[in-house]
Amino acid sequence: MSSVPAGAAGAGGAGAAAAAIANAIKASGTIVQVSEDAFFEILARVEEPLVVHSPSGFLTPHRYIFSYKGLCFYTKSKEPLYIKSKFDLIEAEKIWIPG
Repeated sequence: MSSVPAGAAGAGGAGAAAAAIANAIKASGTIVQVSEDAFFEILARVEEPLVVHSPSGFLTPHRYIFSYKGLCFYTKSKEPLYIKSKFDLIEAEKIWIPG
C-alpha cells in the first residue's frame, strides 16, 4: 500500500487544470480583446464575416467574436450591438474565453 503525501493530490489537480487551460488556448488560437469601435473597424475589412454572439445574462455582458487573418477578435458590450444584415450572425448559448 503506497501513501500519497498531503497536498500532492491537490497539486496534481491544479496542474491538470493549468494543462487544460493551456490546451484550450492552443485550440482556440490567439484571441484579441478590442473595444467595440475597434471591433467594427476590423469587421468592416472582412468580405463575408461570421460573427458569434452570446447574449448577456446575470452579471455577464453581451459577447461577440469573429476571426480575421488567423486571429480571433472579441469584444463585450452592456447592450446588444447592431450587426449589419450582410454579416452572418450565429447566436451561441455562451462564449468562453480561456484564461
